[in-house]
Amino acid sequence: MKTSTGICPPQRRQAVLAERRRLKMACSAHAYVRGSTLKFYEWLDSSLGRSLPQGPPVWICGDCHLGNLGPVADAKGRVKIAIRDLDQTVIGNPVHDLIRLGLSLATAIRGSDLPGVTTALMLEQMIEGYEVALADPGKRPRKSDAPASVRHVLKRALKRRWHHLAEERIEDVRPEIPMGKRFWPVTQAEKKEIQRIFKLAEVRDLITSLKDRDKGDDVEVVDAAYWMKGCSSLGRLRFAVLLGVGKKKKNSEGFCLVDIKEAVPAAAPHAANAPMPRDYAKRVVEGARKLSPYLGQRMLPGHFLGKSAVTRELLPQDLKLEMDQLTRDEAIGAARFLASVVGEAHAEQMDKDERMEWRTCLKQNRSKKLDAPSWLWTSVVQLVASHESAYLEHCREYALNGAK
Repeated sequence: MKTSTGICPPQRRQAVLAERRRLKMACSAHAYVRGSTLKFYEWLDSSLGRSLPQGPPVWICGDCHLGNLGPVADAKGRVKIAIRDLDQTVIGNPVHDLIRLGLSLATAIRGSDLPGVTTALMLEQMIEGYEVALADPGKRPRKSDAPASVRHVLKRALKRRWHHLAEERIEDVRPEIPMGKRFWPVTQAEKKEIQRIFKLAEVRDLITSLKDRDKGDDVEVVDAAYWMKGCSSLGRLRFAVLLGVGKKKKNSEGFCLVDIKEAVPAAAPHAANAPMPRDYAKRVVEGARKLSPYLGQRMLPGHFLGKSAVTRELLPQDLKLEMDQLTRDEAIGAARFLASVVGEAHAEQMDKDERMEWRTCLKQNRSKKLDAPSWLWTSVVQLVASHESAYLEHCREYALNGAK
């Protein structure tokens, strides 16, 4: 097994993960917004948060920021821009996804040193794109409508193959996971549990259901590691598993990388008496199948050492949107396009009357000078201010406690 410095033994995982999370959130205000999901939910419980318009209860992302949108592939190899992380999915108020996306875009705009008027224009286009999707959810956003930055990521996704994923995630196409700063050794109990999971018929069916594989293909665990990944998810059980599938496992095309991720209770507020699965992993998978079918069809709920967990194969085409530096036109174009993606995901769960009623509600409280609902503008401004303050305080505490 290839190794390098930075390996963390199992008994020190939580301490190291907590420190990594603090560091990541101190890197930028945008990173802080991505990692401080709970602060957003606390704001939703404030007087302004509780006074927001109530849309029809549907499955929502619950944590709809820029990093949770991007190219996603389905089992047949088709690719589109969609929601790509459903850890916080619940049946709830669709307006929560709109505000969370608006906050994320507004923070990215500030990080790009764009003037405040860009934020106002961005929110106008965001609500416009969302409403268009509500009017006709069957008319998907055209790729040509996406800003150049989004089209570039989508074009790159369509060209990617296994070796791109391997070089990016595990640094090599050879059949092993390199131990180091991101991948750490598993315990004997974890290794045994991983072997158990990939002997399950439903898991093997999931792995062999993808394009160019046969149902009868053998599935072999080649290597596995604890995975230090993400920001808000740091501290949960997370494993990367390298599998060999079928006769092609003698060459690089016969390998695949699977993510096993602990599912936890959703902090996102949900609708009263919402008919959601009580099991955390089943909730995540059900939300994914409603909001992001390309991703949902590749996920399975289950358990890992008694804890609820989701298993899914990572595909080369799955990419995160990186928009840390935006031009004015890119920010406005991204807002409209990404809001239409979220709008389509919401609208597909509503009937025509619900969509019309929700659109009418969104059109209320518009000023003549700003074509965005006043509640959206006020919410985003208030959240940007509170997150900026909290980010600076986080950096101060990080420095005082000894940045490492």
